[in-house]
Amino acid sequence: MKRLHRKDLYGWSEFQEPLNIDFNGVAWIREGGNLLIDPLPMSDHDRKHLRELGGAAHILLTNSDHVRGTVDLAREFGAIILGPRAERDDFPVACSRWVGEGDVVFPGLVAFEMQGSKTPGELALLLGEDTLITGDLIRAHRAGSLMMLSREQGLQDSARAVASIERFLSLPRLAHVIPCDGWPLFHDARRQMEVLVRPGPRT
Repeated sequence: MKRLHRKDLYGWSEFQEPLNIDFNGVAWIREGGNLLIDPLPMSDHDRKHLRELGGAAHILLTNSDHVRGTVDLAREFGAIILGPRAERDDFPVACSRWVGEGDVVFPGLVAFEMQGSKTPGELALLLGEDTLITGDLIRAHRAGSLMMLSREQGLQDSARAVASIERFLSLPRLAHVIPCDGWPLFHDARRQMEVLVRPGPRT
């Protein structure tokens, strides 16, 4: 796995030819048990690396379209699966815990529910005060900038989506965005979030 901007944060990726972007999985290495977020299937190399870092105690899914490699990894590492509360009635995998707006998932990690995306109550996760990990709604198909899920990709309500994203402008220390779809943004995240939600055409 690749080390990200924090010493306790790692990622691994898989290129998606139809979109010409990477899909990303995230591993948060923590004393209370490591957490995988929207994990992709892992190579032998990455599974070995994860074992060396302590394995995986929990897996958190931001939405029902991001099950990805969850079932196999949960079985291999004995991980507990967490899912978005708004989808609990018909979620595709069994979850031991449901997460929603304002929940402290673990100390240092807070959940936000995003509205208007392709699934109800999709989660975005604030790690510390400066790192946002996102599911489908906030993505980055071009390095150095953010974009929003399009109607062609499944956006349900753009006004509600923008309102959900605007809340992040109140985070004064927001600096990094790790989207599960597309390029990580390691600098200038708050300004790019402002560009994303301002009126006018988006590119």
